[in-house]
Amino acid sequence: MYQGFLLCWIIPVWKIEMEGRNKAVRGKTFVIISNHQSMLDIVLIFYLRYRFKSVSKIENTKIPVLGWYIRMADYITVDRVNEQSKSGMLEKSLKCLKDGTSIMIFPEGTRSNGNEIGRFKRGAFLLAIQAERPILPVLIDGTGGILPKNGLIFAWGKRIRIKVLDPVQPSSFGTKDNDELALKLRSLMNSELKKLRANNVKL
Repeated sequence: MYQGFLLCWIIPVWKIEMEGRNKAVRGKTFVIISNHQSMLDIVLIFYLRYRFKSVSKIENTKIPVLGWYIRMADYITVDRVNEQSKSGMLEKSLKCLKDGTSIMIFPEGTRSNGNEIGRFKRGAFLLAIQAERPILPVLIDGTGGILPKNGLIFAWGKRIRIKVLDPVQPSSFGTKDNDELALKLRSLMNSELKKLRANNVKL
């Protein structure tokens, strides 16, 4: 639960600010989603200090250090080009949700190019609808310059902002279509990200 938080604590090279941690209410089960700017996001999401099981693409297990971390944290892995693997990931995740364990997914499926939010894949929203669990959106901003996609930059002294939005019941959008729900949540998170950046003051 605290692996990522401890890693950031022992290597205090970034200024990390967080808002809304109390919205990840202990004892409640969520499908947690977050935008994805950097490999560092995989660690920073544990700043929620909330127990959940993460889903990661299988390619990440081959990355030095990160692969060890994913195995240690017992992630659910998925091979995105293997239909059987994708079905297995959904089955395991759905079982966790029904058993009361929250699931965390980066719905973009990979780090975005630049710092904008890319297209959302349907998996997280399919799970929320089938398990009848609320979606907990988390925004992470400032990590795009730290281990970005297609780059090996490791920047020091960066300001990272994490904001937890209000939980969203899928039914509140008036749809049971996972693709439509993905579009609506992406629009919501894009809007909130713009507000976060416009309000460029300490949280």
